[in-house]
Amino acid sequence: MAKRTIVTMGGDGIGKTVLPEALRVLDAAGFKADYVSAEIGWDCWCRQGNALPQKTIELLERHRVGLFGAITSKPREAAEKELAPELRGRGLVYFSPIVGLRQHFNLDICIRPCRSFPGNPLNFVRRSADGSVVEPKVDVVVFRQNTEDLYCGVEWTNPPDQVRKALETHQKMAAFKDVPSRDLAVSCRILSRPATRRIIEAAFQYAAGRGYKSVTVCEKPNVIRETSGMMWSEARETQKRFPGIQLWDTNIDAQMMWLTKNPEDYGVVVSSNMFGDIVSDGFAGLVGGLGFAASANLGETVAVFEPTHGSAPKYAGYPVSIVNPIAAILSGCLLLEHLGESKLAEKIAGAVVRVVKEGKVRTYDMLRRKGSPDVLAQGAASTGQMGDAVIKALKKA
Repeated sequence: MAKRTIVTMGGDGIGKTVLPEALRVLDAAGFKADYVSAEIGWDCWCRQGNALPQKTIELLERHRVGLFGAITSKPREAAEKELAPELRGRGLVYFSPIVGLRQHFNLDICIRPCRSFPGNPLNFVRRSADGSVVEPKVDVVVFRQNTEDLYCGVEWTNPPDQVRKALETHQKMAAFKDVPSRDLAVSCRILSRPATRRIIEAAFQYAAGRGYKSVTVCEKPNVIRETSGMMWSEARETQKRFPGIQLWDTNIDAQMMWLTKNPEDYGVVVSSNMFGDIVSDGFAGLVGGLGFAASANLGETVAVFEPTHGSAPKYAGYPVSIVNPIAAILSGCLLLEHLGESKLAEKIAGAVVRVVKEGKVRTYDMLRRKGSPDVLAQGAASTGQMGDAVIKALKKA
């Protein structure tokens, strides 16, 4: 196994807690790597006025693979207030550094597996007609277009005259003709055909390679006709080259209802950026929540892997960390798969399966308790204890 260099970015809050657990597990599994730490996130913004330092970009350009923890994001006014005093009033604008990374490196393929683990008390259950409880197996992988849509950042509050004039060439803007520009906020939903084709192609390729029987396009083409319509039309064209895979379509609102009725029916789901964000969190909620939700951000040259949860700053200051590191550990598995180390990835995932099924070590979320320092005295495992349990299971494999 060739030794690799991985750029590690703890970021903010619990990102700095769960990332070391993922690294410990990778090391225990036998993965050989050098780790280079890089700054990113809220502290960088407050000190430098830039949440994504150039040095971090350069490290990723050089080493091409990153493992990320979590970031804190706050609204514009709060971001301005927390800047160092000498930076305030300069017109600096906070922009999510993970979104910045995705756009800078064109990490346009986002993969979010949502799979239930046997024995997880957080798994979705439902009642059947005879009143018995059924726990369906959920095995959904969401492909989210990662760089466009409403996340592209083309937006204005109080749009300038030339933007307003351009918008008013569309007949639907007549509804806003009497609204002063200062009272308008505009965000553009932009999809390009090449990026749309690429995410749909990736979804079908994954389904074909992993034995999934269907790809579901989750959009809203009955209302958002142009952009969601492009997703659907491109999916129909792509499906012609994959005749063994069924093509389904759902509206995002209906999908959020159906995923709690029959989640076992779905396989690969593909969506634009915003809807992919929504539907992946919805399915993650059926398999244990964001403590089990890992993701891959893939470009042609650079890849960054991360748990999909936030920085949860209220938990970051606890004397002993209580948060669940499994999402970060599973993100490490996705990193291994990307590097061609599938056997190591399977080994780690198998260890997680055994720990969850055995049920002797459970973090506070798995015990359905509120997150507070006293949950450890109530039998909840700490972040480190969960990492220890996965490592112990690895050694027994």
